[in-house]
Amino acid sequence: MNTINISSLDMDARGVGHLVNEDGTQGKVVFVEGALPGECVSFSTFKKKSSFEVAELTEVHFASSQRVKPKCEFFGVCGGCSMQHLEPSAQVSVKQRVLEDNLKHIGKVRPDTILRPIQGPTWGYRFRARLSVRNVHKKGVVLVGFHEKKSRYVANMETCQILPKHVSDLLMPLRELISSLTIIEQLPQIELAIGEGKTVMVLRIMAPLSAEDEILLKQFADNHKIYWWLQTKGPDSAEPYYPKETDLHYLLPEFGVKMPFKPTDFTQVNHQINRVLVARALRMLDVQPGDRVADLFCGIGNFTLPIATLAREVVGIEGSQTLTERAMENAIANGLAEKVSFETRNLFEVSAKDLLGLGKFDRMLVDPPRDGAMAVCQALAEISRESPGHLPQRIVYVSCSPSTLARDAGILVGDAGYKLAAAGVVNMFPHTSHVESMAIFER
Repeated sequence: MNTINISSLDMDARGVGHLVNEDGTQGKVVFVEGALPGECVSFSTFKKKSSFEVAELTEVHFASSQRVKPKCEFFGVCGGCSMQHLEPSAQVSVKQRVLEDNLKHIGKVRPDTILRPIQGPTWGYRFRARLSVRNVHKKGVVLVGFHEKKSRYVANMETCQILPKHVSDLLMPLRELISSLTIIEQLPQIELAIGEGKTVMVLRIMAPLSAEDEILLKQFADNHKIYWWLQTKGPDSAEPYYPKETDLHYLLPEFGVKMPFKPTDFTQVNHQINRVLVARALRMLDVQPGDRVADLFCGIGNFTLPIATLAREVVGIEGSQTLTERAMENAIANGLAEKVSFETRNLFEVSAKDLLGLGKFDRMLVDPPRDGAMAVCQALAEISRESPGHLPQRIVYVSCSPSTLARDAGILVGDAGYKLAAAGVVNMFPHTSHVESMAIFER
């Protein structure tokens, strides 16, 4: 029986330990799924390389005081969560350490201040999700849910603790509904989007509905108070089906903003945390009434519109023409069109000349996808050498990847002359290893 002492967690929430060589020295590292720091466990290796092994937990001999019983009975099978066995506040501490380690080892930087973590509800928080659908002929059942851990198969899950209860309660009725449709083999996924008082489900269909299908879908919508959209091709093809009038939106009440969105738009999965995130980002940005502010990777205006309630002018920049048009529609709907403008640009290839051409900004907010904002940071570094007076005094960087944030922080601090004033985690996805964070840079 192989046993090992676990010293830490990696970014995938796997316990990290080291084998002991025959001479007593430290051997190669072993990543043990399901193990926690401070534990002594037995393990079974399923992947072996010259410098490391990956294993699954078989027995806990000494348990961590932070180990808890997972709330979801499908934990360990479903791949949606990886940290339910760890007490929620300890999850946040692990994510904070991951952020700090990445900043230190990748970016070679250290924040002057560690921000208090942003955290909120740990269950029923997921207002956005993509549910896979699979008709399993051998078992005579339709499965609706997330994929199994490390698998393309759909987990046989009857409930989900991270979805709102009214959606979790629909997983089994959805199975029954889909098994009755004529297009059962041409319905691979359901996109879930919840707004204020509205639950939308987007059916990705690869064949037309029959008259019988239409009757069943409408009955289901009426009985369960949901709204159906249909998507026949890419995300832009999604259209309301029944009931037609959806009015899908979320609120940022601190700024008086009502944000309309389509169910296939990118929006934050956790609306409660998003409200706190936006409020803190704007406090950290310290926007003044006379400021001109840039919002890079602006999407549909999640930060742009709140900033516009405080600043003289905001320029939102996004790579998609569709999104910038939608953002302007949202600005008009909120009476903020005179204070905002939007540009469609590829921010992964932006240059110093491009940024200078947009004029001087007093503040800048950056909210990139997982790839980060390296081109933007390199452009700012070039501006610092050639025209430092055009640099924004303060930058707030909202990140969904600690490694790319750390890389970009190294450029901003090492090459562009900023200091990393503060950084901290945002627990947008409790019970998962996903790390969202925020960093503040000052000249």
